[in-house]
Amino acid sequence: MSTRKKEYPEDTSSIDTASQHYSTSTKHRTLAGMQFDCAQQESQDSLVFVLVHGAWHGGWCWKQVAALLRAQGHTVYTPTLTGLGERSHLLSADITLDTFIDDVANLIRWEQLCNVVLVGHSFAGLVISGVADALPKQLRQLIYLDAFILPNGLSTFDTLPAPTVEKMRQLASQYNVPAMPAPPAHALGLSAESDIEFVAGRLTPQPLSVYESALNLQNSHIGNHLPCTYISCTAPAFKGVDASRQWAAEQKNWDTQELACGHMAMISAPEALSKLLIELSSD
Repeated sequence: MSTRKKEYPEDTSSIDTASQHYSTSTKHRTLAGMQFDCAQQESQDSLVFVLVHGAWHGGWCWKQVAALLRAQGHTVYTPTLTGLGERSHLLSADITLDTFIDDVANLIRWEQLCNVVLVGHSFAGLVISGVADALPKQLRQLIYLDAFILPNGLSTFDTLPAPTVEKMRQLASQYNVPAMPAPPAHALGLSAESDIEFVAGRLTPQPLSVYESALNLQNSHIGNHLPCTYISCTAPAFKGVDASRQWAAEQKNWDTQELACGHMAMISAPEALSKLLIELSSD
């Protein structure tokens, strides 16, 4: 039996072009295939929650809250954003705020979720604003948990003093991929030793690029006219979200609630938070 060496063309530009075209068209075709009509799905008594973590965390931080919600018969998803938690091996300078938004939007698309109660903690307030812009028909309501809120077209760095931005860049430069190191757990409003121990070993650096990239919305109305609630954690209050908390309180169509706990409500007050999430979503 003879073998014949395969011959390949020296000029591969046509192959590269075709491959690039195929990749792009496949991507668009796949996303189109994930579109679905929530109006055709039967209503159900149980709720669907998608809980999105903040900076330095991962889906793991919702463990107790998710268990409590599921025990009440509800469906719960706790995605981890790219480059964090168990996905920290994917840390890259190419990660942007849009990457985080796609992480959550694609979960909703691929799982074909409807009537979603979308909860964003801290930095994830920016993420759920972006998801609401992309998939309003799949969402029941938005809940901003002690979360940051940005106007359309601005990045986090756009809202900070220049010396603060420079300090963050210096801190981030210690890693091969620029990333903000996690603060001590107690700086996030935790006081119980068991809570601090649970969190401290799991925090991972936050890609600096998500602070540099802007929130780009097609509909500049934050929340995209969906029902929105802002939950403030008040004991102690986290000063980083003061401006966002005040902005939410000034919105005529937004509901505002308070929890007497620190910034990390899902860790320090999972029972109270779970109860409030159900109450807010059952109206």
